[in-house]
Amino acid sequence: MTTANKITITRILMIPVFVMMAIYYGRGVQRGEPQEWQRWSAIAIFVMAAASDGLDGYIARRFNQRSRLGVVLDPIADKGLLLTGIITLSVSNWAYEFPAWFAVLVVARDAVIVIGTLTLHFLNGSVHVRPSWMGKTATAMQMVAIGVYMLQYNPFQKNLTVGRFQFDVHFLDIPVWLAGMFTLVSGIGYVAQGVAQLHHHGHPDAKDPHEF
Repeated sequence: MTTANKITITRILMIPVFVMMAIYYGRGVQRGEPQEWQRWSAIAIFVMAAASDGLDGYIARRFNQRSRLGVVLDPIADKGLLLTGIITLSVSNWAYEFPAWFAVLVVARDAVIVIGTLTLHFLNGSVHVRPSWMGKTATAMQMVAIGVYMLQYNPFQKNLTVGRFQFDVHFLDIPVWLAGMFTLVSGIGYVAQGVAQLHHHGHPDAKDPHEF
């Protein structure tokens, strides 16, 4: 097994440890006895896991350690870390939690991408998924949102009135809304790619779907 794959597997094994620390901290918050070392442990584990993503990629490229196993494990580790982080911080009883709509949006987008990819492969015999800058930005913003939420840094809270509606806006809402916006738009973009490929397969003379 290559060094890059060992790092990827270690990242996968770090995910349940991160979840455990986050849940234990949340239970402490619920009892009114939060243990800050548990929160900082969760932060440290998440940061190390996220940093290892770039490390295993660099090693695989630098020392020519690309492998079929790595191609399978790397996205599992990446998505596993993001999804478990978002879901855990939505239900773990921290002082500030992710809103349920954010977790549902992220999971739903990834589920649509997976189902769409499988459907295209079944119908077309092949599928070409091109990561877009919007998708990469969405992933980066999700990482930022998780990091800011774990720090629990909330320097301001304001009440906004729009017509007859009042909104209680926290600083921590900002990265969530930005991540949610990019997640939604990138999801629509991937669906458009899939529809274009399906249309192109049904009409061979149509414009190449990768040209749009």
